[in-house]
Amino acid sequence: MAIVSRTYNTSVSQETRSQEAAIRQWAKAHSVRIVRWFRESISGTTNPWERPAFQDMLTALHSNSVKLVICEKYDRVARDSMWIEWAIRHLRDNGFSLVSASEPELADDTDPHRKAMRGMISIFAELEKSALVLKLRAARQRARASRRDYREGRKPFGTRPGEQETIARILEMRAQGLACDTIAEHLNADGIPARAGR
Repeated sequence: MAIVSRTYNTSVSQETRSQEAAIRQWAKAHSVRIVRWFRESISGTTNPWERPAFQDMLTALHSNSVKLVICEKYDRVARDSMWIEWAIRHLRDNGFSLVSASEPELADDTDPHRKAMRGMISIFAELEKSALVLKLRAARQRARASRRDYREGRKPFGTRPGEQETIARILEMRAQGLACDTIAEHLNADGIPARAGR
């Protein structure tokens, strides 16, 4: 059993605990043993190929006898309907299965109605994400126009002096095949902390 569970930060949030509880419940009901968890630290709107945990999961799947991946919901894998279907097909074409603990009936590709329903759920997840992005953008624009003291939230890593060099080093180590936790250990050993100082 392999697990993919998307989160937006590396701490164990309430959302993460809820996802894991649903996955554990499904696994227990189907007598499936969980052997490893994979958690994303970046948004599911990103192409899975560009997400480190997804790549780590694929590497792990190809190196052992595990054939099943469980997610809490399909929109935890990706918020783009195209990428959800791509992930399902890519895994299937390589001999693996992806099951949603909350929507297990939608995993059956032989039933066109279930496949269509999965596609509709994916499209609505994508719509929800896009609508939220537009709403937040409009709110920021209104706040920027109405307040002189308005300050936007934390800028992404790479916008401060010296951070681009760190990103370049991370990408270089990743290209060499190092796992994310190993990259973090290298950066910590060299005294290069994250923004929070860890």
